[in-house]
Amino acid sequence: MRQIKLGFMLAALCAGTTLAGTALADGPVITAHGISTFGDLALPADFKALPYVNPDAPKGGEISEWFPGTFDTMNPFSVKGVAGVLSSLPLETLLTGTADEIGASYCLICSTLEYPEDRSWVIFNLRPEAKFSDGTPLTAEDVAFSFEIFRTKGLSDFRKIFNEGVEGAEILDPHRIKFTFKPGVPTRDLPADVGGLPILSKAQYETQKLDMEETTLIPYIGSGPYMVDKVRPPERITYKRNPDYWGKDLPIMRGTANFDTIRMEYFADSVPAFEAFKGGAYTFRNENSAKSWATGYDFPGVADGTVVKAELPSGSKASGQAFLFNLRREKFKDPRVREAIGLMFNFEWSNQTLFYGLYTRVNSLWENSWLAATGTPSPEEAALLQPLVDAGDLPASILTDEAVMAPVSSDKQLDRGNLRKASKLLDEAGWEVGTDGIRRNAKGEVLRVEFLNDSPSFDRVISPYVENLKALGVDAELINIDPAQMESRTRPPSYDFDIITGAARTTYFSGSELKQYFGSATADDSAFNLMGLKSPAVDKLINVLMAAKTKDQLTVATKALDRVLRAEDFWVPQWYKNTHTVAYYDQYAHPDNLPPYALGEMDIWWFDQAKADKLKAAGVLK
Repeated sequence: MRQIKLGFMLAALCAGTTLAGTALADGPVITAHGISTFGDLALPADFKALPYVNPDAPKGGEISEWFPGTFDTMNPFSVKGVAGVLSSLPLETLLTGTADEIGASYCLICSTLEYPEDRSWVIFNLRPEAKFSDGTPLTAEDVAFSFEIFRTKGLSDFRKIFNEGVEGAEILDPHRIKFTFKPGVPTRDLPADVGGLPILSKAQYETQKLDMEETTLIPYIGSGPYMVDKVRPPERITYKRNPDYWGKDLPIMRGTANFDTIRMEYFADSVPAFEAFKGGAYTFRNENSAKSWATGYDFPGVADGTVVKAELPSGSKASGQAFLFNLRREKFKDPRVREAIGLMFNFEWSNQTLFYGLYTRVNSLWENSWLAATGTPSPEEAALLQPLVDAGDLPASILTDEAVMAPVSSDKQLDRGNLRKASKLLDEAGWEVGTDGIRRNAKGEVLRVEFLNDSPSFDRVISPYVENLKALGVDAELINIDPAQMESRTRPPSYDFDIITGAARTTYFSGSELKQYFGSATADDSAFNLMGLKSPAVDKLINVLMAAKTKDQLTVATKALDRVLRAEDFWVPQWYKNTHTVAYYDQYAHPDNLPPYALGEMDIWWFDQAKADKLKAAGVLK
């Protein structure tokens, strides 16, 4: 599903280009159908369809899934409220990525883009036929308006990217807009950054008096293949395919957006959601519980073939799922405290006892990819790290130590060896055990740690962890709250938590989005840098990574950054699997060869009417 991503799409050199002189630049200008971070685009300018879709897939039917919690707004760009799932789905971008090519962005709303070799600016030539779902044309004025809104309102992460790197936007004609980038900033990714801008309808925004910083149940009008049909908080959101979608015949859209309806059902937690699935309340489930996958799919629908249970391959890097420390809390500022707490999570026991051996431990922020740091630094990595050591930003040991790995535990819930290591670390950090078995510092303050959790199915993971920490003398507690409270307590400016389960986000060809995720400037004003990381070394390495000119340079910089981030010890890494574990009522079909980087069930799968008719005849589904 081509959903709007706040990380934006990345960019750089392109293929299928033509060089032409122009008054807009001193040197040659590249005109192309897309842009790629490094090397050539995989698809030529005259491609007929994406290689992993069925270009003749039928349109029709419905796919329905579940989502936890509730929602109270259809504005996904504000820190206020809880936005409805897929609420940015109707919005399109100038460029779009694919699910089988890393670092590539192809024209969607634009027909071509133009830029000089130094990427100091970019021009997008908009398709004249592009229009919003209300039938009004999408023009350069809407693009310029959207840019100004996102750089002044809404999430700070958008504002930071656009204000730091973009000088401004200039409307050249109704279907042509130019973005000029600020001198002295890395420009490799900026054409695709602005190409990933969600395009709003200026007319709707002004006429309906919308405010990007406020909650509203009025959905944004977009130009995409889907538009909002029904909004029923807190239970359900339905999206319907626009039969007059302007881009349905574009090669990049062929074989996609195949369902007439996408329905999202909300449930308080996973237990009633699973029961509802078995009863046919929704039809597709991407199972994220190892226990449910191993023991829960013995109901009649699976046995008689009504429900398909399948493991489908995934080539994506790990998500970076982890327990995240709130580094803004004084007790977590000492890395020895964080390391000690991390030692008490027993992944090996959890995987064997709770997860049925389904998962693999995460060690790297780029786990399951070639970008993960391994062993000791290579000479090329050391060359990037040495100046940071010389400046006092990093300890000299970063040059000789192996990349930090998650601790390994025994098959007993409480690993005695790790308990002794953790105890020594806390003693050294000044948290000593009293006669009551609780650790206190010199001020008499108790070492208390709260795990904030909004997913009841996660209790069985956190509870043994809490028990292990209590054995260490930590006053640990699991605090269950609802998703709305979780949203409120983890968003700026509150950051009211000790430890939460979240994601240390990264992308493959990383760039400016890393400032959102790990930059010091966003530590107290970001929905992504939840841990509040502030590291001069990380900031400098992000700049090095953004300035990389080749794939080899970016790989070395990413590995160096991965090494430093792991040494910061702001997380207790969790787990991942290299398969999609899915269950669905047998009325869907998908391409034989799914793309490596997406399951795409809402986008490239399709409805099989004959199979659906059989289910209805058997009384399985209404």
